[in-house]
Amino acid sequence: GGALIIMSHLGRPKGVSEKYSLRHLIPCIEKYLGVPVLFADDCQKADSEASGLKPGQVLLLENLRFYAEEEGKPRGEFANDEEKNAAKAALKESQKKFTAKLASYADCYINDAFGTAHRAHASTALIASYFPHDKMFGYLMEGEIKALNRVLGSPERPLTVILGGSKVSSKIGILEHLVDIADNMIIGGAMTFTFQKAIGGRIGTSLYEEDFVDTAKRILDKAKAKGSKIYLTTDVVATQKFDNDAPARIFPAGEIEDGWAGMDVAPACIEKWREVILSSKTLLWNGPMGVFEFPNFAKGTEAIAGIVAEATGKGAYSLVGGGDSVAAINKLGFADKVSYVSTGGGAMLEYLEGIELPGIKAIRD
Repeated sequence: GGALIIMSHLGRPKGVSEKYSLRHLIPCIEKYLGVPVLFADDCQKADSEASGLKPGQVLLLENLRFYAEEEGKPRGEFANDEEKNAAKAALKESQKKFTAKLASYADCYINDAFGTAHRAHASTALIASYFPHDKMFGYLMEGEIKALNRVLGSPERPLTVILGGSKVSSKIGILEHLVDIADNMIIGGAMTFTFQKAIGGRIGTSLYEEDFVDTAKRILDKAKAKGSKIYLTTDVVATQKFDNDAPARIFPAGEIEDGWAGMDVAPACIEKWREVILSSKTLLWNGPMGVFEFPNFAKGTEAIAGIVAEATGKGAYSLVGGGDSVAAINKLGFADKVSYVSTGGGAMLEYLEGIELPGIKAIRD
């Protein structure tokens, strides 16, 4: 006999914008729920709409990010730090009122937004304190946590972690944390070139991060001491121009000629990794193996998607997350052929670092 109030956000508006109004989502929500959806165009003035709800009715609040209080970040230009700090202090106070008003509309609170669980926003972390005995995770959030804990907790072994993407700097925490847990780590994408530099490889003009070469060395040493294996890219598809149609050559990853840059993992390397992946019982994949936005250099990422799906079909548990990894899985129609596809980007990455996410902590406290 309950009624439902839905809170959410869309985009990154810097104020009210018709383009980002949640009103546009009403037909879609009605289709999935099978009931009419009422709408409150002001989150802070929805008392009558909320109190007037009858059992079975649904009310959608306007985009929470129309309000600076949702994210707790002052908007506008500031003449100096003093002015900015004053704005922050004022916003912190108004955020309390904003959160209290949202909480006043309901008797219990459910957080099902894993994608923003790493943000201490009003609607995901702060509001939970108003429902000390009546707060809970939604089914999606519960599923995400269970999937991640299955990999990070007591995984069936061997556990193989496949990490891609361009920057070691964005995944230091994950690398440091997972090297203690994984039996095998496959490192692809441009990240691999920072590691190649760490072992003295020649990488041509491939993208790498000079400031993180020592970090890569430390991770390699840590893995060696622990007895886990790190598999770097052994063969790469390289070009002399950052272009989808640029002529390509294959080089050993540590012997790339000057003027050439790695764009994708080569088939010979994929075959080596295939053996590792298919012999695993638990798989975690996050990040592309090459320049996924260029079709000619998306083949390595797509090959990994196929092998992960194949391993899953043979009994492995697989968790896939990250924009390009998920895009590859969906493009090839493999979403139902892996065990779990995460909806979290930054939230998943921080969870993999071992960080307790604000949106999750707020429900558990």
